[in-house]
Amino acid sequence: MPTDLVPGASGAAPTPSPVTADVVVDLAGVSVLRSGTRLLDTVDWRVELDERWVVLGPNGAGKTTLLNLAAARLHPTTGVAHVLGERIGRTDIAELRTRIGLSTAALAERIPADEPVSDVVLTAAWSVVGRWRERYDAMDAARAVALLDQLGVGSLADRTYGTLSEGERKRVQIARALMTDPELLLLDEPAAGLDLGGREDLVARLAELAYDPDAPALVLVTHHVEEIPPGFTHALLLRDGRIVAQGLLDDTLTGENLTETFGLPLVVQRHGDRYTARAA
Repeated sequence: MPTDLVPGASGAAPTPSPVTADVVVDLAGVSVLRSGTRLLDTVDWRVELDERWVVLGPNGAGKTTLLNLAAARLHPTTGVAHVLGERIGRTDIAELRTRIGLSTAALAERIPADEPVSDVVLTAAWSVVGRWRERYDAMDAARAVALLDQLGVGSLADRTYGTLSEGERKRVQIARALMTDPELLLLDEPAAGLDLGGREDLVARLAELAYDPDAPALVLVTHHVEEIPPGFTHALLLRDGRIVAQGLLDDTLTGENLTETFGLPLVVQRHGDRYTARAA
């Protein structure tokens, strides 16, 4: 296992631009259909190694579907999807997934309540939830502790997961996602369910990660512009499976674009490195 600590189809498929080592996600004309419903519709999206993306949109916009594509946990119905230089559908998915850090509510629900916090992080080295008969070396154990410290929950290493607050659990989940030293880190609504203090603490820690030049490429899914950490560079706005806008954060996060995305007249304001949105 890596032990370096993290500092601080029908029809002709479209041909994506050449994938280079700096491109971690490359979707070209990607659509996803399930039971007759189009979850994503002709999406083109490229994420580079040094970029930090936020994906915004209402419920049912396709955000989680997009994240599952980037996590190599879903195949496109049409179009071409490359992740970390590998084409989905033509590569060893199990091996590819070890290179991607993922934190989602679905994964969190599978963590046993009686699992020691240190093991919640450690078991990511074997891509399992719940420790059983796996063997881990001292470097794995040291990495798990270091990541918990980095996320501000090192003192909770011996506690059981079920005794943690929601904010503490979120930080443990992110530590777990970083355990394999991923090249791509995907976070699905990490601030969901947190109170104001928990949200602000998490946003600050994600900002530290975003500013770290050695951190992996980051993609964060959220409903709320208030949850965008400083240091994020790009935004993608989704509605009904289609891209409304994408690009540099300041250029994309406008009242006009958010109004189209959420179907409600909205005003966006920036306060330093943070954003707020309210009804016009």
